[in-house]
Amino acid sequence: MNVLNTAWSLFPALIAIVLALITKEVYSSLFIGILVGGVLYSGFSLTGVLNHVFVDGMVGQLSDGWNVGILVFLVVLGTMVMLMNRAGGSAAFGRWSVEHVKTKFGAQLATIALGVLIFIDDYFNCLTVGSVMRPLTDKHGISRQKLAYLIDATAAPICIIAPISSWAAAVTGSVEGVNGLELFIKAIPYNFYAILTIVMMLVLAAGKFDYGLMKLAEMSGKLSKADDPMPQSSMTGAEDQPNPPVSRKGKVIHLVLPIVVLIAACVIGMIYTGGFFDGESFSDAFANSDASVGLVFGSVSALVITIIFFLATRVLSFKECMNALPEGFKSMVPAILILTFAWTLKSMTSSLGSDVFVENFVKGFADKDAIMNLLPALVFVVATAIAFATGTSWGTFGILIPIAARVFANDISNPMMIMAVSACMAGAVCGDHCSPISDTTIMASAGAQCEHISHVNTQLPYALTVAGVSFLSYIIAGFIKSAAWSLLISIVLMILSLLLIRLISSRKTA
Repeated sequence: MNVLNTAWSLFPALIAIVLALITKEVYSSLFIGILVGGVLYSGFSLTGVLNHVFVDGMVGQLSDGWNVGILVFLVVLGTMVMLMNRAGGSAAFGRWSVEHVKTKFGAQLATIALGVLIFIDDYFNCLTVGSVMRPLTDKHGISRQKLAYLIDATAAPICIIAPISSWAAAVTGSVEGVNGLELFIKAIPYNFYAILTIVMMLVLAAGKFDYGLMKLAEMSGKLSKADDPMPQSSMTGAEDQPNPPVSRKGKVIHLVLPIVVLIAACVIGMIYTGGFFDGESFSDAFANSDASVGLVFGSVSALVITIIFFLATRVLSFKECMNALPEGFKSMVPAILILTFAWTLKSMTSSLGSDVFVENFVKGFADKDAIMNLLPALVFVVATAIAFATGTSWGTFGILIPIAARVFANDISNPMMIMAVSACMAGAVCGDHCSPISDTTIMASAGAQCEHISHVNTQLPYALTVAGVSFLSYIIAGFIKSAAWSLLISIVLMILSLLLIRLISSRKTA
């Protein structure tokens, strides 16, 4: 049976997703999906399966320069988080936030605001926002599932509409022969999923309601899979101290300064890799940057500066700083393991020809003039399906955006091309948002210290709500071809949908 370049190429990922949702166990589900991919590729040959899974797949992914850079960044970021906790910066911020943020709405708004401000990279966003906001959200009784949703919803959806981000760099290089940054900026108003996700977060927070499994999570009051919040001493300054102890000398500056330095260093690292210091403009340098290498340069530089700062202010000794390094690494091991499996699974679907299958599928629709106005909506659905099945937004960009651009002859002045490219980006983020094997979703769970499958299950109804409104918005946009009117209509539809859900939910409760 020939499985290459057919719908079977997506089967391994679908198996992993279904098993993860049923068993609520990520590691074994991902590994079974990987094995299925190896079996299909090798034609049931034992040696072929072993070689393809472990040599071509796992070892190949772990020897990829981009992936190694991301892993180094995660380890360094985990170390910085551990240092900030040990130095008492997180505890000081927790005490400060408890004094100044008095309501649950304020805690959610602060989380959203911080997520919006950290728009450089989704990995950086997930882990930083999680470590900073956990004390505050715990204090106000916000579940770890809700925190994970807020983190996830301000990671990829913000990065995909921020011209200065690692995601913009990925998108701008996807279409040849046009100014990638100009295309990206023109596509922002049509990125309905990203914009409506922000609208949804604000409406839910202001309206003080939730629905679906998230409502149950909020009512249960559980903070994590072990129901293990931060030690009370870190919040209140009580006499009992965790082991190892948190410094009592820590101040808010010991959290804020390392984060500011990290943001600045990562931006400098990214534009450095794009040739900014060799004469390239800032926008061109960011568009041409190597995000993986730039994040490594930035995070390592920030780590060194943070250690020097902590030593200079005497909140930690040199030995205490060094002891935090392996602890930070340990905190990232679960996320690294899941990422390794997820990357290997993606390599299985790629080797089976998923990109060729999808290209042929989309071209079949694009050749029919009768549904050309519906093409953005169809592209959105296809992009969502690919990203959900493969767990990768960037891989979906690489597959679909060049196809969508070719359909309209790479004509950047054609609003339909802009809509189609934006639909690719929106659908990629939507599928990434829903998928349990998405690295961004995994990072959001890690940042919130929430059980991964619990985060996926509680987030899914919210993501599907936005996806449904986005789909209708692309249908409307395909006919009216006005970015301003399309965006306004989509926002109104989103708010009305949420008000209707709130009404139905309140009646069921009553």
